[in-house]
Amino acid sequence: MQLRRMGAAGLSAGGRFWVVFSLMSLFGFSSIDAASAQEEGLTIEEAVRLALTRNERTEIADAQLAAAAARVKKARAFFFPDLTATGGYSRSGFDDGEDDGSRFDRDPESLLGTITLNLPLFDARAFPLYSQAKHEHVAARFSTEEDKRLLAFEAADAFLRTLGVEQVQAAAERREAFARETLEDTRVRFEAKLVSSNDVTRAELELANAEREATLARGEAELARLQLGFLIVSEIRGALVIPDALLNPPQMAEPGRLIAEAQTRRLDLAAGHEQTEALRAFAEEPSRRIIPILGLTGQFQQEAGSDAESRSREWLIGLNLTWLLYDGGERQADRAERNALARSSALEVEATRRRVALDVHRALVDLESNRTATRQAATAAQMGERNAEEVAVLYGQGLASALEVADANLQRFVAEVALVQARYGQGLSHLNLRAALGFDPFGMEVTP
Repeated sequence: MQLRRMGAAGLSAGGRFWVVFSLMSLFGFSSIDAASAQEEGLTIEEAVRLALTRNERTEIADAQLAAAAARVKKARAFFFPDLTATGGYSRSGFDDGEDDGSRFDRDPESLLGTITLNLPLFDARAFPLYSQAKHEHVAARFSTEEDKRLLAFEAADAFLRTLGVEQVQAAAERREAFARETLEDTRVRFEAKLVSSNDVTRAELELANAEREATLARGEAELARLQLGFLIVSEIRGALVIPDALLNPPQMAEPGRLIAEAQTRRLDLAAGHEQTEALRAFAEEPSRRIIPILGLTGQFQQEAGSDAESRSREWLIGLNLTWLLYDGGERQADRAERNALARSSALEVEATRRRVALDVHRALVDLESNRTATRQAATAAQMGERNAEEVAVLYGQGLASALEVADANLQRFVAEVALVQARYGQGLSHLNLRAALGFDPFGMEVTP
């Protein structure tokens, strides 16, 4: 079957309409699906995925890894020959005066081409430098995955903090609504001469305080959403889905076993170890300079003139041995400096190893503290809700004042905020523990 290409001029008006409509439908519906998916609710898994696929830090980490791979290729190129080609053209002028026999005839025009091959047969310095490049590439691979892991935790942390401040905003708005209802009821009672003007003043004061807290909470929630949107490179329009599993962590195992596993799993430790090995290989290079360098040189040269007699062809092959006997002490100085840098890197790795143990211990203590605080805050929130309801009933019966109503409303708000802080603090502690153990935000192992 033969296919005929049809241009825009060959399409009818109806055909062009359906083409345009199909393209608009394709792109329009896909964008609508993406928007509706976020309007239905943004999950923490989706937020982390967006951060890892859209944030520039992921591409920066990949670019740094590509640079390390290029350095390995550059170090490997030392073992291959260099091939150089040169060419030239020359024209000479001669005096046509008297010939006294001191000048011989030669071609005034000539072309000269040369191909030179330099091959290092043995250079002891190349081996530690190549080893250094390979270790640095492995370290860069670990560092790249570690950077992405930390970015995922930043997105998950921002997600939980945004949820927390939105819960505080909801509590502040409930307080504001209750204070407004209380003020309206108090004014009705004042007009009926059932309460004094001081009750109205106290209700107005409570409403003003509640409005201020609600305004501050809305501002913090908006800022938190902006920060989360910056990390995931996306505008957040819908609600955030509460990650119940993350907010209710299970009991952890023995700290000693967790620390030992974390020290073998952490990518920053692995990257530091490879970087130390790279510095140790780099420190071996100065001591190799005393070993002679053996190289092979080959050259082919051809000269062509305007006549047959002026054409020539030459080639040569030679071995070169270079031996640096004394360099003024530069070799010893370089070796001492690089050994010091290698020791410094090894000490930094050991400090990081001890810091991993501290991070795990701190995360466990913080998690258990927030777990207990969440239980206590839940009890306090229940009591605050019950107290506010009972005081409202007593106020309706004329057995409580507006001051007691405002105080009960304030105490309920404080208890709700404390519960939100403890609950989401428990989730953040759970994230911190997973980060300290070397997992991703969802408890999965990260492999480079």
